[in-house]
Amino acid sequence: MFRDVSSCNTYNYGDAVYWDARYVEEGGSFDWYQRYSSLRPFVRNYIPTSSRVLMVGCGNAVMSEDMVADGYEDVMNVDISSVAIDMMKRKYEHIPQLKYMQMDVRDMSVFPDESFEGVIDKGTLDSLMCGNDAPISAAQMLGEVSRLLKPGGIYLLQITYGDPTVRMPHLIRPVYNWKVNLYIIPRPGFQRPEGCSSSIKSYLEPIPITEKGLLPAEFVLEDPDCHFIYVCKKDDMELSSATTYGLTVDLLQ
Repeated sequence: MFRDVSSCNTYNYGDAVYWDARYVEEGGSFDWYQRYSSLRPFVRNYIPTSSRVLMVGCGNAVMSEDMVADGYEDVMNVDISSVAIDMMKRKYEHIPQLKYMQMDVRDMSVFPDESFEGVIDKGTLDSLMCGNDAPISAAQMLGEVSRLLKPGGIYLLQITYGDPTVRMPHLIRPVYNWKVNLYIIPRPGFQRPEGCSSSIKSYLEPIPITEKGLLPAEFVLEDPDCHFIYVCKKDDMELSSATTYGLTVDLLQ
């Protein structure tokens, strides 16, 4: 159900063993999909610099470092890989605004409810969608994200290859009570063909979507390998304390 295989391969991206081995082999730093400079307008528009921010699946990316340089005061970074977390702890031990914890995003029970004003995800949901039991893993992670967000808080799902047909069914479940805006940005290095009229007036404007959360039938992607950004705002109304349990049962039925 709703498993996105468009960008998957034979690796189990939801497994700690895979990531530990990869970080040992590669070392250094690597940012998935886009750099902070491209994403900054969205981050700054939706998440104030004074917010307590959770970066889920931080890996060895420098995005959190860039955010602190841009004025963010409190960024908690979690990742399933102990290798990545140990590496990043050593690298940023002199920057008190950056904190790192080894953690599976499907169970972040160490944090109390409504701990963060913002949660940022750059490729982590994509990874889970390529793993085993993808719908259940996605439900567990998103249930935790919803639980940890304060009312009015923002879950910034950026960046993902998952188009609305495979991402919206996970994001618009009533149990989360999220209002979702969609943005589309081209991949790095993409150049619009000369004389090509764009269906996107500005990459910083939300894309109109149907009542079911899908792109209109007449909408044309100018970059077929573009990246999607989903901005999910948690309603100010209180949610049920059974968020994760109810969603998991729903998926199993």
